[in-house]
Amino acid sequence: MTTTIVRAACPHDCPDTCALLVTVEDGVAREVKGDPEHPTTKGVLCTKVARYTERTYHRDRLQFPLRRVGKKGEGKFERISWDEAISTIAARLTAIAAVDPQAILPYSYAGTMGLVQGESMAARFFHKLGASLLDRTICATAGATGYRYTIGASIGTDIEQFDNSKLILIWGGNPIASNLHFWMRAQEAKRRGARLIAIDPYRSLTAEKCHQHIAVLPGTDAALALGMMHVLIAEDLLDHDYIAAHTLGFAQLKARAAEWTPERTAATCGISVEEVLGLAREYGQTARRGEAVAIRVNYGVQRVHGGGNAVRAIACLPALVGAWRHAAGGIQLSASGGFAKNEAALQRADLLPNSPRTINMSTIGDDLLRPASPDFGPQIQALIVYNANPVAVAPESPKVAQGFAREDLFTVVLEHFQTDTADYADIVLPATTQLEHVDVHSAYGHNYMLANNAAIAPLGEAKPNTEVFRLLAAAMGFDDPCFRETDDQIAAQAFRKDHERTIHFDWDALKRKGWQKLAMPAAPFAEGNFPTPSGKCEFYSARMLEAGLDPLPTHVPNYESVASNPALAAKYPLAMISPPQRNFLNSTFVNVESLRATEGEPHLDIHPHDAAARGVADGEMVRIFNDRGAFVARARVTDKARPGLVVGLSVWWKKLASDGKNANEVTSQRLTDMGRAPTFYDTLVQVEKV
Repeated sequence: MTTTIVRAACPHDCPDTCALLVTVEDGVAREVKGDPEHPTTKGVLCTKVARYTERTYHRDRLQFPLRRVGKKGEGKFERISWDEAISTIAARLTAIAAVDPQAILPYSYAGTMGLVQGESMAARFFHKLGASLLDRTICATAGATGYRYTIGASIGTDIEQFDNSKLILIWGGNPIASNLHFWMRAQEAKRRGARLIAIDPYRSLTAEKCHQHIAVLPGTDAALALGMMHVLIAEDLLDHDYIAAHTLGFAQLKARAAEWTPERTAATCGISVEEVLGLAREYGQTARRGEAVAIRVNYGVQRVHGGGNAVRAIACLPALVGAWRHAAGGIQLSASGGFAKNEAALQRADLLPNSPRTINMSTIGDDLLRPASPDFGPQIQALIVYNANPVAVAPESPKVAQGFAREDLFTVVLEHFQTDTADYADIVLPATTQLEHVDVHSAYGHNYMLANNAAIAPLGEAKPNTEVFRLLAAAMGFDDPCFRETDDQIAAQAFRKDHERTIHFDWDALKRKGWQKLAMPAAPFAEGNFPTPSGKCEFYSARMLEAGLDPLPTHVPNYESVASNPALAAKYPLAMISPPQRNFLNSTFVNVESLRATEGEPHLDIHPHDAAARGVADGEMVRIFNDRGAFVARARVTDKARPGLVVGLSVWWKKLASDGKNANEVTSQRLTDMGRAPTFYDTLVQVEKV
């Protein structure tokens, strides 16, 4: 028996991007472990990825190309050859492109975060074709936009420094479920005497293990940050030297914060005045003592109307108290801005023949149903889906499914399994998993480049995304040399060798080692040098003013809340959020039986007062509904959900739920204040016993 250990990387949409060691025996992957030498992975994997071989060798893996033989959505297919699949797709795309290539739309996101199997050969293909561009907004663009206006780029506190923080605010996230390796650092800081405070409408697994939980109303995080600023300024818990040297617009911010008294803040956020005062004082006084205060802000705060401003307001706090002076202070939203990715070489936007329109992936439900018009352009006639499952994941799911059900829409899906989206495809193509192809990775929770070596041969006739688009390019006569590059050749171009943070990037060396750290300072903004136009932390942003936005942080009320829309709340009085299930990652892993068995079935957490008012007992089935749609779940009566809030942990495959639906039946396609992102947690519903 021949046994080898292959260095790999976790591909999934998670900040941790773990370094993996894959044990292969006679060509079969037997085990996937975390690399104990990688400074952030430290040999530890989440429950999901620890079972990656179970997913790779799952009996339902797609291994051959398929053609639809039933109605769209029925999921009935027959096996065809690769030659037939590629020629069919090429013929349809060629005919559509001859009239207007913008009628063709790629739809992809983070089914893999790899720079090779994500947007490299695929982007080249669609650019050469002249297809519509996709605005990939569905996760993080609201917060990233607000953060960039303030800090300048998605750069923040290094995860490896959180061990030494003395106060950590975990704001809008549940890292036990979705950022395990940060949580390990926070626990180490706790053992060293740090205080942990969770700010979250829901008492999550993480909030239960923090010293304090502040249960704000959904969508009020900017108000809380502004209220903290009010107290910090009023009680002079400021670092005046840092403010004077490294910030812009303090006088204007001071005037704005003056409006947010503790009383107004508490009323807006649905918490007590004492909680507002206590949080601000603890944050300011800890920093005043010269100790490191850090914030881990996550995506929960930004999936509401004012999501961009929420992140922007929170991102102002570290500069006010001089937290950036410490390597263990500051804030982390994402580390992605530290990676100097060579997108020009990877994606080849220079191949574009013109400037095609851009379609927002978060409004795909509406856009698939739009007819041709002068404003919109041609009707979408072909959709190529890869690294995504929009029928389950995109908001306002009834419209998404209706759009995918169009008989005149030609749909191709590259997938590992027959997902909800694959059921609507005309052609399904079997894709390789991470163990079966080459890739290179950046991360958004740490500062390491990682290599993924193929550990095993592809199962059946599965092909990497790159190879699928090479075949399509050849079939359509695209003869540019870039379409003949191998995956290794693409990976070797992934990072810029002319940038100080990635000047040491060498693909062959990275493949051997598995990972390599960016050349980043431990405390990136200790001496200012923010990557903003002014070089300072911009409390006041001239760029925002130019874009027609409020140049100062502000609280933007939810589209749907009791306070902002009382007429709607009279019909649908409960706010609903749908954060991730611990054992799922977006819609990935839902079909792995051992993980789904742990979750059991879709649940809805509801406060005892709200349950009693509706005659709902623990364990009973309930219907959750609004004007957009409805789904059913089993009620868990618990005070983890604050009064007026229900929590439907997600995202379930619709076909694996008892009613064939999930939480996105009731979410809307409205967009955030900036970044054109979705508002999944800006939703009012009613609940009734089934």
